[in-house]
Amino acid sequence: MQVPQLLVLFGSQTGTAQDEAERLGREARRRRLGCRVQALDSYSVANLIREPLVIFVCATTGQGDPPDNMKNFWRFIFRKSLPSTSLCQMDFAVLGLGDSSYAKFNFVAKKLHRRLLQLGGNALVPPCLGDDQHELGPDAAIDPWVGDLWEKIMTMYPVPLDIPEIPHGVPLPSKFIFQFLQEVPSIGAEELNLASSAPQTPPSELQPFLAPVVTNQRVTGPQHFQDVRLMEFDITESNISFAAGDVVLILPSNSEAHTKQFCQLLCLDPNQFFTLKPREPGVPYPPGLPQHCTVWHLVSQYLDIASVPRRSFFELLACLSPHALEREKLLEFSSARGQEELWEYCNRPRRTILEVLCDFPHTAGAIPPDYLLDLIPRIRPRAFSIASSLLAHPRRLQILVAVVKYQTRLKEPRRGLCSSWLASLTPGQGNVLFFGCRQRDQDFYWQTEWQELEQRGCLTLVTAFSREQAQKVYVQHRLRELGPLVWELLDGQGAYFYLAGNAKYMPTDVSEALTAIFQEEGRLSTTDAAAYLARLQQTLRFQTETWA
Repeated sequence: MQVPQLLVLFGSQTGTAQDEAERLGREARRRRLGCRVQALDSYSVANLIREPLVIFVCATTGQGDPPDNMKNFWRFIFRKSLPSTSLCQMDFAVLGLGDSSYAKFNFVAKKLHRRLLQLGGNALVPPCLGDDQHELGPDAAIDPWVGDLWEKIMTMYPVPLDIPEIPHGVPLPSKFIFQFLQEVPSIGAEELNLASSAPQTPPSELQPFLAPVVTNQRVTGPQHFQDVRLMEFDITESNISFAAGDVVLILPSNSEAHTKQFCQLLCLDPNQFFTLKPREPGVPYPPGLPQHCTVWHLVSQYLDIASVPRRSFFELLACLSPHALEREKLLEFSSARGQEELWEYCNRPRRTILEVLCDFPHTAGAIPPDYLLDLIPRIRPRAFSIASSLLAHPRRLQILVAVVKYQTRLKEPRRGLCSSWLASLTPGQGNVLFFGCRQRDQDFYWQTEWQELEQRGCLTLVTAFSREQAQKVYVQHRLRELGPLVWELLDGQGAYFYLAGNAKYMPTDVSEALTAIFQEEGRLSTTDAAAYLARLQQTLRFQTETWA
């Protein structure tokens, strides 16, 4: 007797539909069904005619529009040339996610359900219409619907009797195995950051453009309740084009403080390199994550630890908890009867994943790294209306950002991840050039280019012309003079330090200057300052190219 095969396809804009699809996939594997979970546009829709059992999970966006990752599927499935018997061999169910405050509530799910029937598909159950406006969220409709669905599926597609179900208290295997590297891999710095400052093709969510901040200006009065910022970016050589009414997607990062707190809570070494190995063949590598990655990069750039956790987070966390009292509470939060209490604990006050982990410290400290990508969703880009015109500003993109900050019953105010991150950016941040030569009118290489970048707000230029005064001045002297800035860039903002020049004295002199800065500005001992510099080298944040 063969194991039944289930396909779960999702169309998701913010990640909620994907989360529900993966939750269905986990439930299928517990019941010992073979299961694949895929985004609709990553699935070859022509193969649908050979699928016996499919669950569609789809959100409705905007004014009744399908999510971006199912638009190609949407166009294909509504072709008029498709025969009315195309899907006559397929049993299906549709789970919709929407908001009843909109006129076209769950329009995509309703229309897809009708179309699948028109193509000969057999509906196992009526469509589920999850509603964000319900006091318990979409789960109020999903829970009973899922119960009915599994009852129908297991009756029609029984598994072999000698294969028992996996109990809910037992965690399923993680998608990936973290393989920590004992030595720093030989990789280029570009692999640590997949974004590009000079892309060959238009930027995308998986290949964003690194746009320097030119302006970060508060445009509301100091006494006004709302902090609104005019943000201006330099998009020269980005291949970005836009028109009136378009939006720009911006991918934020977690704060340094939250990243450090998370690593400490889970007992993770932020400087440790790792690679990922899929447990099953055919599982794609996490999009946007380098092949060789540090824990710091994973936590600061990828894991959305500032988001409000979904119910599936508590389900998996309960399975991983070794602490009896914490596990009992987590099981209650993940149960159907505990949803009202979970709403009061998590959703109403907007408690974040990081804050929940702080409330369950014994569990947090025992989380195996292998489960991090199953437990925590990735950071998604946020959309902002573009407030400028390429006709007026050909190399600029402007947005108006209302910095999200409000109070709930929790002590700490709630802050929007992206708007707070944007507000913290300083024009020209990170790009500081210390340039040393003998005389400005003799060997100041690329002087025009450096000065042009400085005028555009993309660069802070610090020069050291060693022969223009009685006492010689080199770049290491300028570094010491600007020690507070250097320390803030490296320690506070995670900057990279690149050193290029003569190999005779300069590398040693610059390293000694940096070590002195770490001692003076970071209050580090001689030993700790040397270790800090070594750590920068290990993580490729300090690199040299020198010649004799």
